[in-house]
Amino acid sequence: MAASHHQVLIVGGGTAGITLAASLRKRGPGKLDIAIVEPAENHYYQPAFTLVGAGLYPLEKTRRPVASLVPPHVALIRAAVEEFKPEQNSVRLSNGEFVNYDWLIVCTGLTLDWDKVQGLSASLGQNGVCSNYSPTHVPYTRRCMDDLKKGSKAVFTQPPLPFKCPGAPQKIVYLTADYLRRKRLLKDCELNYYVHAPVIFGVPYFAKQLVKVAERYGIKVNYQHNLVAVDGAAKSATFEIAGGDKQGQRLTVPFDMLHVSPPQSPPAAVKSSPLVNAAGFVEVDQKTMRHVRLSNVFSLGDVCSTPNSKTAAAVRKQAPVVVRNLLRAIKGKELTAVYDGYASCPLTTARGKAIVAEFIYGGKVTPTWPNNPSRETRLGWWIKKTGLPILYWNYMLKGHERFFKHDTAFTGDAAK
Repeated sequence: MAASHHQVLIVGGGTAGITLAASLRKRGPGKLDIAIVEPAENHYYQPAFTLVGAGLYPLEKTRRPVASLVPPHVALIRAAVEEFKPEQNSVRLSNGEFVNYDWLIVCTGLTLDWDKVQGLSASLGQNGVCSNYSPTHVPYTRRCMDDLKKGSKAVFTQPPLPFKCPGAPQKIVYLTADYLRRKRLLKDCELNYYVHAPVIFGVPYFAKQLVKVAERYGIKVNYQHNLVAVDGAAKSATFEIAGGDKQGQRLTVPFDMLHVSPPQSPPAAVKSSPLVNAAGFVEVDQKTMRHVRLSNVFSLGDVCSTPNSKTAAAVRKQAPVVVRNLLRAIKGKELTAVYDGYASCPLTTARGKAIVAEFIYGGKVTPTWPNNPSRETRLGWWIKKTGLPILYWNYMLKGHERFFKHDTAFTGDAAK
C-alpha cells in the first residue's frame, strides 16, 4: 500500500494541534498542505474541569467535536500514531497505514497513567474516589463533595512532575474547603493535601500566598508524599514518603473522599521513539521549539521537553513561535522566534476568587494585569470562568495571536 504524504504533519489534535494548524493556515502560504492525526472524536476544554468537579460549570460546555474545530483546508486523519520513523520522514498509524511528511509537529499531549497507582483504576468513580482529570469521572467529584458531612475526611493528591496544570490538584482542595465553609462544616471535617513536591507550588512568589490560603482553611499540607495504592472498598489510600529521614516508608490513611491527580507521561508511541530525551519527552530547544537533532521536527504542548508548566496558556505562547520558526525553516532561513517559558495558572482559592499566576522560565513572575499578582480577586475568577473560555474557543483555536502581553519587567514583592 502506497503511503500518503503531507507537507506538514501535525500529530495530535488537542489544544496545541488545533491552535497550531489554525495559526499556520492563517500565516503560511495558501497552498501549504497540512494534516492533523487525531483519533479522538471529542475535544475538551480541560482547564474548566476543576470548575466542573466543583459543580460550578457544566461539563457539556467543555466539549466540542474535533472535526468542528479543524481549520478549513486542513486534513483530519482519524487515527493514532503507533510508530515514529523520523529516519524515513514517516509515521505508522493505528490503522496500519503510513503517512510521509516533509515537516513533523508533535503535540500529542500526555497520557493519564491510572494504573501506576495500585487499585486506582478499579476504584475510580465509586466509594468516594474521584478525579477532575477525567471527563468521564469529573462529575463524580461534586457528588463526593455533597456526601461530606460532620467528621468526614477528605484527601487530595498531587503526583510527581511533570503533569498537566500543576495548580489543578490544589484548586479542588480550596474549592472543597470553601464549599464546606459555606455549609458550616469546614471546622468539623479534616482536609489533607498530599504533595509529591517539597513545596506547595513551584514559583515561590505564589507559594507564599498559597500556604496562607491552606492555613486559612485549616488544610494540612503533607509534603513529599506520593500516592501508590488505593483500596476503594476499604476507603484507604497508601502513600510513600518521597524525601527526608523517612524516605521510602509508607503510610495508609482513611478517607471519605479521595481526589486523585494521576501520574502522567507521554504516550507509549512517543516514549519508544527516537524523538525523545531520557525522560520520554520530545527533545526540543526550549527557545525555538525545534528538535535538537532532527531539523524537520518541532514539538509543543505537554509532550515536549521545555521546562515550563504544562498549561493551555503555555501553548498559546508556544504556537506562534513554532509557526514563525517553521515557516522560516521551510524557506531555509535562520530561526528567530523565541518562547520565553510563559505559563499561566488561575488558582481558584474560593468560589468567586482566584489568583492568576503568570510566570516564565526560572519562575520569574510576569503578570498581564496591573495589580498585585498574588492577590485573590474577583477579576481572577472572571478570567478563569468566563474570559479564558471565550479566548480559547473564539480566538486561540481559530489562530488569533494578538493578546495582552505579560510584563517581563515586573519586580514587585509577594503579598505579605
